[in-house]
Amino acid sequence: MIEIKTSGELEAMRAAGLLVARTLRAVTEAARPGVSTGELDELAEQVIRDAGAVPSFKGYHGFPASICASVNEQIVHGIPSRDAVLENGDLLSVDCGAILDGWHGDSAVTIEVGDVSERDRLLSEATRLAMLAGIEAVSPRGRLTDISHAIESKAREVGKKHGVEYGMVVEYGGHGIGREMHMEPFLPNVGKPGKGPKLAVGMALAIEPMLTGGSAETVELEDGWTVVTDDGSKAAHWEHTVAITEDGPWVLTAPESDDV
Repeated sequence: MIEIKTSGELEAMRAAGLLVARTLRAVTEAARPGVSTGELDELAEQVIRDAGAVPSFKGYHGFPASICASVNEQIVHGIPSRDAVLENGDLLSVDCGAILDGWHGDSAVTIEVGDVSERDRLLSEATRLAMLAGIEAVSPRGRLTDISHAIESKAREVGKKHGVEYGMVVEYGGHGIGREMHMEPFLPNVGKPGKGPKLAVGMALAIEPMLTGGSAETVELEDGWTVVTDDGSKAAHWEHTVAITEDGPWVLTAPESDDV
C-alpha cells in the first residue's frame, strides 16, 4: 500500500523539492510587516509556474490558493488573502507544494515577521528541532512510529528546556507522498516506537510536526479549511519531504546548499 520509488523517481521528486525550497525562500524574503498573505500566495504561484510546474494545493479538494498561510493562532490550512496584512511580531507558517513532471514536493516553514517575542521564537525553534529529530529517525530498518516517537520526545525535551509545555497537535500529521500529495501512510507526530509499517528504501514521507504555545486542542473555522488553537495560543509548523535510502534519510525539499 505504500508506494516504493526507484532511484530515478526519487531524483525527480528531488527536482520538485528544490522548486518548493526556492519558492519558500522567495516567500520568506518577501514576508514583512505591511505585506499581505495574498501577495505572498501570488508570488509563490508565479515562482512555481515559471518553473513549468503546478501548485499542488490550488484546487485540491477546492482549496483556493497555492500556499497555506497560517498566522499566529492559525495552525494549518490558512487561506491567503489580500485583506490579511502581516504585522510586526506575527508568526507566519507557510506550507507549499508543487507538482513537477508528475511528482510532488511538500514543505513548510514558520517565518518570524519583523521582531517576534522570545517565546514565539522558541516555539518555532522547538517545532523545527522536533522535525529534524523525526528526520534523523528515518531508517530502512525502522518502523513508522520510530519517527513519531522521535518527534514527540524532542518536542517534550526542548519544551522542558524552555520551561514551556508545548501543545502537540495530534489530529494532523505527516504522510506518504509521491505521484499524489497525500498518500499512505498517515504519520502521527506522537506515539510509541516500533509500531506501524516497516520502513523501506524508496519510500518518501512528509514529516511535519505542529506545536502550540498552549492547548493542543484545535478548531476548524467556518471556511472549512483554517485550523486554529482553541485557546488563541500561537502555533508553528515545519515540514520536509524525506526519502528513505540505504544511507539514511534524504531531505528532498532541503535547499540546495543544505542538501543531505
